[in-house]
Amino acid sequence: MGLIDLSAADLLARIAGRDLSCVEVMNAALDRIDAVNGKVNAIVSLRDRAALIGEAEAADRSMALDGPSGPLHGLPVAVKDLANVAGLPTSMGSPIMAGQVAQKDDLAIARMRAAGAIFIGKTNTPEYGLGSHTFNPVHGATRNPYDLSRSAGGSSGGAAAALATRMQWACDGSDMMGSLRNPAGWNNVYGFRPSWGRVPPDPGGDVVLHPLSTLGPMARDVADLTLLLDVMSGPDLRVPFGPPAEDYLGRLDVDLRGRRIAWGGDWGGAWPMEPGVMAHCEAALKSFADLGAEVETIAPPMQAEDLWQAWIDLRSFAVSGRIGAAYANPETRAQLRDVAIWEVERGLALTPGAILRASAIRSRWYAVAADLFTRFDALVLPTAQCWPFPVELPYPQEIGGQAMDSYHRWMECVVPASLLGLPTLGLPAGFGPEGLPMGLQLIGRYGGDLGILQLGQGWHAATGWPDRVPTGL
Repeated sequence: MGLIDLSAADLLARIAGRDLSCVEVMNAALDRIDAVNGKVNAIVSLRDRAALIGEAEAADRSMALDGPSGPLHGLPVAVKDLANVAGLPTSMGSPIMAGQVAQKDDLAIARMRAAGAIFIGKTNTPEYGLGSHTFNPVHGATRNPYDLSRSAGGSSGGAAAALATRMQWACDGSDMMGSLRNPAGWNNVYGFRPSWGRVPPDPGGDVVLHPLSTLGPMARDVADLTLLLDVMSGPDLRVPFGPPAEDYLGRLDVDLRGRRIAWGGDWGGAWPMEPGVMAHCEAALKSFADLGAEVETIAPPMQAEDLWQAWIDLRSFAVSGRIGAAYANPETRAQLRDVAIWEVERGLALTPGAILRASAIRSRWYAVAADLFTRFDALVLPTAQCWPFPVELPYPQEIGGQAMDSYHRWMECVVPASLLGLPTLGLPAGFGPEGLPMGLQLIGRYGGDLGILQLGQGWHAATGWPDRVPTGL
């Protein structure tokens, strides 16, 4: 087993024990990137090797003098290209942003740096993170490592593909509409959307009115994911609504017998599914039963169309605030993707009454979900309604014979968790008949992150899906 195949925890323990140097680790990462990144295009804005080796040498000197600077000491990390890393460009996949170099780290990135991570570059993302397919006019498309003709998902598609190909040991990501979950399922790795506020956003912006997006970790196993989560987490006095500080590493291994799991499936037929997805996910659920958990199929707890309408209104409202300035300028508007213009124009056209109705639906769903989680420890749904689609498509035009009426309707299954900011683990659920990966969402009550991670830890021990490495790379 080479260094690239080790878990992050094992790798970092060897660095801390002086059995492995940071330079060796950096060279292993960069050699792997040189070998495979040209095929998948997951890592972008890669820094100069000599500069990175110099930082690894400095980390080795620091280790010799003072020991590890933190739990990530010497770990090479590429950051999702929606987040700011001091000295690196933040393109957000947009020609409007291309070449703009960040002056300081975002809050969660600063925490990773303080923990000893060495930032090597960025991971690819769709333009402004819109849509669950990673392609943009700045860096091109990221391809699925298990089938290079297919999408890697998104918007954390670059991070997921980098993990699957062993170019990274752990990655950050972000999730508004499944961006940590869909690419995890489609790349045979794990992605965790924590309870909203556990990983606080940068102060400023819309962190009070209808927060929808959150940062979170990705990894090839749940322990590594939790290691990074503990680094990124913790309240910030400038950001409201965050749950209390809590560390989870070391608390993952528990007996899962008696845990109750609700299978939501296709929400009572409301969500069209590509053939094979439902059968595959239902077969995968047997792993929970083998662990002693009780799995029960439930009826939809709330009307899907109400959730969808509330979601698209609140999402367009948020997106129009985030990129409205680019839309307002005719020169930059001409450089926006059509779906970005669609979102902004929807958001600008919303009336106060429409926003209040969306908020009321959201509040009603919160109450319904709270009751659901008094009876179940987790709600399980697919991570996507279709298998990875051809990389040339901007998005699926139809699923199961039903036309998609927007660029993101095929991801409707992620809305129940996103609308409430619930802790949700995207976990790998094996491979379909054509060898394409699929995943499950494991959703818990707000603040119940530990219980979801414990279920994920048991799942990983029982299944070990990420051990199936992409071939030919």
